Amino acid sequence: MQRRAKRRRWEIASGGLVLALIVAIVLVAGGGDDDEKSTPSTTTNPDVTTTTAKAGSVAGKPCVAMNDTLPAGAPKVPVKVGPPPTQLVKQDLKVGTGAVVKPGATVKVDYIGVSCSTGKIFDSSYKNGQPAEFPLGKVIKGWTDGIPGMKVGGQRLLGIPSDQAYGPESREGIAPDESLWFVVSLISTQ
Repeated sequence: MQRRAKRRRWEIASGGLVLALIVAIVLVAGGGDDDEKSTPSTTTNPDVTTTTAKAGSVAGKPCVAMNDTLPAGAPKVPVKVGPPPTQLVKQDLKVGTGAVVKPGATVKVDYIGVSCSTGKIFDSSYKNGQPAEFPLGKVIKGWTDGIPGMKVGGQRLLGIPSDQAYGPESREGIAPDESLWFVVSLISTQ
């Protein structure tokens, strides 16, 4: 009887070891590439709550200089190299002489946008040869707050923290938690 009990304990222990080994292999093999997108997860027990970041997140990665080919007529984006902005950066590169943009206005602009962590252009009105026109209430917070006060004919550099852009969501050319840099040229406001 003692022999049976000892053998049973050994079977249980070795079965648990085999199960743990299988789980470890699955976790390592199924971990995937860091560039793959996955959804955030939260693990909770009574004492600890842990949230894991979305795979592919660039949170905290430094900004690098623009290193992409400019579309015809587009200005170079003077990305501030180093830590990503934590507050909205607004810097007039050229002060306009026309009407001033009011909060909530509709604007017509030419723009070029660069991802902070890669220095690559992700969008530009210059590539289509058409300015963009939109109400400021229908764009990312960095634009809603960054464009008012500009004068028609002006050009402004915007450094937009991730939480005022797309946050943990990704877009084409924009990784999760990416800060963005734009040069915006104001054509008109209404």
